[in-house]
Amino acid sequence: MRILPALLVAATLIACGKQEERPAGAAAVDEARLVNADLEPGNWMSTGRTYSEQRYSPLDKIHTATVPKLGLAWYHDLDTTRGIEATAIVVDGVMYTTGAWSVVYALHASTGKLLWTYDPEVPKEWGVHACCDVVNRGAAVWKGKVFVGTLDGRLVALDAGTGKPVWDVSTIDKTKPYTITGAPRVVKGKVIIGNAGADYGVRGYVSAYEADTGALAWRFYTVPGHPADVFDTDILKEAAQTWDGEWWTMGGGGTVYDSMAYDPELNLLYVGVGNGSPWNQQIRSPAGGDNLFLASIVALNPDTGAYVWHYQTVPGETWDYTATQHMILADLTIDGQVRKVIMQAPKNGFFYVLDRATGAFISAKNFVPVTWAKGIDPNTGRPIEAEGARYKLKPALVSPSPLGAHNWQPMAYSPKTGLVYIPAMELASLYKTADPFDMYPGRYNTGTDMVIASLPDDEAQRKALKPLLKARLAAWDPVTQKEVWSVAYDSPWNGGLLATAGGLVFQGTADGRLVAYKADNGSKLWEAPAQTGVMAAPIAYEVNGEQYVSVMAGWGGAFGIGAGYFAPESTRFRKARVLTFKLGGTAKLPPLNTTPPPPPDPPPQTATEETLAHGRAVFHRFCHVCHGDKAIGSGVVPDLRWSASMKTREAWHAVVIDGTLKENGMAGFSQQISGDDAEAIRAYVIRRAHQTKDGKG
Repeated sequence: MRILPALLVAATLIACGKQEERPAGAAAVDEARLVNADLEPGNWMSTGRTYSEQRYSPLDKIHTATVPKLGLAWYHDLDTTRGIEATAIVVDGVMYTTGAWSVVYALHASTGKLLWTYDPEVPKEWGVHACCDVVNRGAAVWKGKVFVGTLDGRLVALDAGTGKPVWDVSTIDKTKPYTITGAPRVVKGKVIIGNAGADYGVRGYVSAYEADTGALAWRFYTVPGHPADVFDTDILKEAAQTWDGEWWTMGGGGTVYDSMAYDPELNLLYVGVGNGSPWNQQIRSPAGGDNLFLASIVALNPDTGAYVWHYQTVPGETWDYTATQHMILADLTIDGQVRKVIMQAPKNGFFYVLDRATGAFISAKNFVPVTWAKGIDPNTGRPIEAEGARYKLKPALVSPSPLGAHNWQPMAYSPKTGLVYIPAMELASLYKTADPFDMYPGRYNTGTDMVIASLPDDEAQRKALKPLLKARLAAWDPVTQKEVWSVAYDSPWNGGLLATAGGLVFQGTADGRLVAYKADNGSKLWEAPAQTGVMAAPIAYEVNGEQYVSVMAGWGGAFGIGAGYFAPESTRFRKARVLTFKLGGTAKLPPLNTTPPPPPDPPPQTATEETLAHGRAVFHRFCHVCHGDKAIGSGVVPDLRWSASMKTREAWHAVVIDGTLKENGMAGFSQQISGDDAEAIRAYVIRRAHQTKDGKG
């Protein structure tokens, strides 16, 4: 977190002859190297570069004056059009990164030459449990091993030199719809991993495994289980007092699916906890309550997994407002006093600054327009909720939407400017209680009416809504809690951030660019085409004295697959790839095939309006998460309006009910929908195909 103290520590160790010998071989990363990562600015050895997760590179050969000379050094195509969210890791000239379906790649960091690849062979039908695409956010390395969490809930250790598996353990109950999409962290020889699935009815937890053997070291559950059972810890017994009803029958949620940070001095591991399962608290915990530890930052002892403190951003979470967004550790001078803080800008729209030793609330301010709360009480740190926002009696239009004011895309902090750079979004959504509510095991269960939250059928009305979807890169002063500058974007779902000592901020965009801004005022200094939407965060590293900037590019994720109409046209059906730049780079991307598809060729529309309305409702209950609102595909998964299967009842039912395409990722829904339901969905898709063919889609 602080370069000077780390340098002094290293100098002292050398002077005393006590410097630990660096392990040899590929990915030779140990505790000393990770703790003192600022002594090796040319490497990017963990997902946030340092344990503080600041995503700040001390490299400065690429700076405000030289960045216009930045050119493509190399690219490596990935054999997928699915979403790419990984932050690459670079250790001693080798890049380790991940793609869709949890595939791992090792590349020569200066040339892009493929050294090895590892496919964990995730069963494709498991993709039905992934709310937000079959993504993976990256790997971790430790003493010659590369660690990856797989979509089907395994933690795999690979030999960093060969890519061969060393050990492979399941971290989940395979009878439940858990997934892993987040990047592991390694702390003191333990691999820390959480999981996802709160939208599908699971109970969240975070686990630590011994890096050498894969043995489970400890596990911390984030929500209490059945009260009749022995509680896993005393703190969960206390947490159970904040719940009501039979939440354990619905999972409860609270998955630790992404963000973590670690303070070696305090020996505290920080984990971000997700939303409730289902979202709607009226169903999950009818009498209310805080529902700990949903939507919380929880500090744990990394040696034992013991609870230390927590701060809950949304007591009684009911809007899918996770606190799994990126967390950053820094030392800030506040009111004349240096404070060790943890900072987060979660989905709920407020930017939080907490004391990271105690969890004490310091300050919070909304960084986007917020309607669910009027503010945060400065004395208690609790939100001051707006009347009616909980949609108990009637629907409520609430901001932010379930996509959040800031989603998983990492923010960055520059100690040089003192600013945090946030990929912010301004979106609202209608919330209404699902009536009736049916708990479908293994399928999307929010407890909200997904039809009322969907887009209008009329294209003109959809076009009128498009300007209301706002997004920007926000440079935020965490001390004054004010925005210093911002850059507006035409589309939500832009990429994570990188800040550098060269006075630059890099961000990929939803419309397919990598852009460099001046860190102090936001002026654009450079951009390059990516030919696909960029969601992941860039990194900076150095090989043989030459600095590189690299980013994983590939459109998808929750917005990419679910909000097809609003997806930029420039991202559709584009190949994912690694893009790496250097000063004077001369490589060129291949030309794009921009030929539009022919119009759909659907069968005649014969269904009644009643059947079409039912099909629309069932589609938005089960299908839109992957196939897009109003069946408008965004080019990540097949667009149903062009599906050949819709032409006959038999072909359609074979796919939707029987799962004949499960090897392609389309599992059957025989346990959730009837044959009549499937036929109504087909009728609805046929209508949408005709509307598209007629220019009204």
